[in-house]
Amino acid sequence: MFNQVELFEEAIAKYYNAPYAVAVDCCTHAIELCLRYTNIRKTSCPTNTYISVPFTFKKLNIDWKFENNSWIDYYFLGDTNIVDAAVYWKEDGYISNTLMCLSFQFKKHLSLGRGGAILCDNLQAYTELKKLSYDGRSPDQPWAEQNIDTVGYHYYMTPETAILGMAKLYDAIKTQPRNWSHVDYPFLPSMKVFNDQ
Repeated sequence: MFNQVELFEEAIAKYYNAPYAVAVDCCTHAIELCLRYTNIRKTSCPTNTYISVPFTFKKLNIDWKFENNSWIDYYFLGDTNIVDAAVYWKEDGYISNTLMCLSFQFKKHLSLGRGGAILCDNLQAYTELKKLSYDGRSPDQPWAEQNIDTVGYHYYMTPETAILGMAKLYDAIKTQPRNWSHVDYPFLPSMKVFNDQ
């Protein structure tokens, strides 16, 4: 069944014109995995974005701050090569030398209820992010037969979600996406949970 996930990864990578895609269970976990992979210790995010982004920084004990950023469709996390592209749907839209994090949550253009992906152009990044998303294991053999050598997380996309993605992909490609920007999100620094920031 997990070959369905690989087929979905290949289709998403092809659409965005990215060499590789790692399918995951949500965009928030895609961002977390990229932060873990690159070992980022300091970064920032826009004042207007989804709340899970700064929560992820807190979870990972990253030194971070809010920045005023009038973004459209996507933004970079501070000075990193990690792109929050949760709302970005564009053919050939991959930005070279980045880790682009996509969302397939129910409000997104490719609406799967849940799901995400990381686009990248580096085989090592693809291999390591795949293992990070899949409990440290390689998907090509049963985990109990592997000598797992790295910590991983239970953040993989299920085959059922990938099958749904393939079923809905054609219509998503043929449909004009909505344009999103910072104005679609609340001003996070005004929330009590960020009073210490």
